[in-house]
Amino acid sequence: MEHKLNILVTGSAGFIGFHLTKRLCDEGYYVIGVDNLNDYYDVQLKKDRLAQLDVFIESGLFSFQKIDIADLSDLEAIFNETKIDIVINLAAQAGVRYSLENPHEYIRSNVQGFMNILECCQYNNVSKLIYASSSSVYGGNVKLPFSESDRVDNPVSMYAASKRSNELMAHTYSHLFGLNTIGLRFFTVYGPWDRPDMALNIFTKNIIEGKPLQIFNNGKHSRSFTYIDDIVESISKLLNVDSFDNKYSIFNIGGENAIDLMNYVSVIEGALSLKGTYDFLPMQLGDVEKTEADLQNLRKVIDFAPKTNIKTGIKKFVDWYRKYYDK
Repeated sequence: MEHKLNILVTGSAGFIGFHLTKRLCDEGYYVIGVDNLNDYYDVQLKKDRLAQLDVFIESGLFSFQKIDIADLSDLEAIFNETKIDIVINLAAQAGVRYSLENPHEYIRSNVQGFMNILECCQYNNVSKLIYASSSSVYGGNVKLPFSESDRVDNPVSMYAASKRSNELMAHTYSHLFGLNTIGLRFFTVYGPWDRPDMALNIFTKNIIEGKPLQIFNNGKHSRSFTYIDDIVESISKLLNVDSFDNKYSIFNIGGENAIDLMNYVSVIEGALSLKGTYDFLPMQLGDVEKTEADLQNLRKVIDFAPKTNIKTGIKKFVDWYRKYYDK
């Protein structure tokens, strides 16, 4: 079967990677998916996501290899086997709170792994590297909304520091070797097949099971929640941009309006037709009070910005959750 381009998607068994792979295959790209299937959270969920992609293996649009991007020789073998046109790097050790307990893993996966990606892209003449950064790079910034031109030199977690280091490393390779790099600062992504350590998943589980919700910072949080389909749509459109103003680009991708945490909780309760109970707790180490995305740059380039409202998005998540976990 004729296909458009060969795209390497790292972290293809992850939440965003799975959804993106499905979309790219639907659009006729050939996707080489890699993931180390680590046990940071339930490996079965990752395998179940991959099972959803079997149809594309059968149609010749998808192949999967279990590798760790921190292992350079395994990664090089992928590039030696197939001409890779574009790389989308979504493989990373995720989670702000986990980075307080296991900082070394963030350097190994997010810094060493990304270094290997950059080297392979440069040596193999990859036309474009799109990679996941994070809104966490804005750290302790208080000016809202967060803009790509804001200073980002005060991270408050090792996760944030590792993501900012990716941006700096990408800039270096763009400058030295002319590599086209596009960093995406994702803002609190949610939706079906979400990670079980994310607030939406935990809140939904606890409300169903009648357990109290841990509400940090006494509920005084707000976030630019971003539905997964809007993330995927943005990446798909960025793939089709022929040239950017610079070899090095950074874009925010986030929900237009920040939502208060307690409002978010009430929407989950509404979708479940159940009421939760709350334990109000102080702010957690490594956390920030508010995030809000300035989307002017994204709009200018792709004429699109995330638009799914949280009622629609959370209902879709809850429908999936009840079906998947048989709740």
